[in-house]
Amino acid sequence: MSEQSQANSKLPSCLGFIMDGNRRWANSQGLDVVKGHEHGHEVFVECGRWLRDNQIRHAVFYAFSTENWNRPQREVDYLMNLISEMLAKMDEKIDEEGVRVRIVGRWSDFSEKLQAQFAELEEKSKKYDEGTTVWIALSYGGRAEIVAAVNQAIAAGKELTEANFEALLWSAELPEPDMIVRTSGEHRLSGFMTWKGVYSELHFIDKHWPALTRADFDAILEEYGTRERRRGT
Repeated sequence: MSEQSQANSKLPSCLGFIMDGNRRWANSQGLDVVKGHEHGHEVFVECGRWLRDNQIRHAVFYAFSTENWNRPQREVDYLMNLISEMLAKMDEKIDEEGVRVRIVGRWSDFSEKLQAQFAELEEKSKKYDEGTTVWIALSYGGRAEIVAAVNQAIAAGKELTEANFEALLWSAELPEPDMIVRTSGEHRLSGFMTWKGVYSELHFIDKHWPALTRADFDAILEEYGTRERRRGT
């Protein structure tokens, strides 16, 4: 456990991260866009370790939205290759990192190869269920998630309650995020956790995602410790 977690016993059980600013960071450094995604991936890996060190049970990372398919084809192709490489490295080091990995989103949008990687990594890492679970949101969008759940309910002829509707969501097994963090100075959620995030605390950071540091992460935990959570009361 880090000094931060020892000093602050009020830690979140689930964090959400909108990893915004890879392209803008690259532009600010005079680099190609793909370099921004590479550096963003490195910070994602480090963040997983920070979570584990602080014994935070869950975190969900917005890695690729349903709208991101509309980006230039060169960039989309690069991102698909980067995701595949990222998952392969995670698969190789899963015992070293000791975290569970879950993929949340519309799997059918991806190639059969990537879907197989999703399933293999989830299966291989499930033995670490008692530690930190890293959820990666891929081809995820809050409205798309809700529409998919509604269509399932219609097909099954279900009369919906909040509980049985939530069970149909892609993110059904993900706890509600205690705090959602967005980097890059944007003050919106952009379709992230539309159902699960209704009571999440929000925290916005001006830094682009690839520039995030351990000190920034510790400051996020410190900020969470100052919040008084309310659920309509």
